[in-house]
Amino acid sequence: MGHVSSSIEIAAPPEKVWAEFTDPANFEKWLTIHTKWKGDVPTGFVKGAKVTEVVTMMGMPNTIEWTVDEFDAPHKVSISGTGMAGVKVRFGLSVEPSGEGSKATIDAEFSGAMIVGALATAVEKDGQKNLDKSLEQFAALVG
Repeated sequence: MGHVSSSIEIAAPPEKVWAEFTDPANFEKWLTIHTKWKGDVPTGFVKGAKVTEVVTMMGMPNTIEWTVDEFDAPHKVSISGTGMAGVKVRFGLSVEPSGEGSKATIDAEFSGAMIVGALATAVEKDGQKNLDKSLEQFAALVG
């Protein structure tokens, strides 16, 4: 199993950060692993909702069928899903007040029969690079 996490300080109020962070229509503007939504673009997240997304990591696209496991506005949304080859993914977005602005965090976990050894290390390295870049792009979008 692989796990990566990244956070960034943003000079915007938590409510604004939350609204942008959880707007699926904005994912293409900042989330580097987001390739496209399958079907209609979700209008938002609610607990129990199901959405399908194509994500690309290490140059390989994978279709993930997500379920919203937790939706605690304006603090945290957690989704989990399964993709090709049985890859299981959990993705969490959270926002908290920090000084005059906010702290935005993304946590991601990957597991599956193929996510072991050197491949797990490569997935973590690529995942960390993507999360860091995504949050930089997100801060520029919101800031």
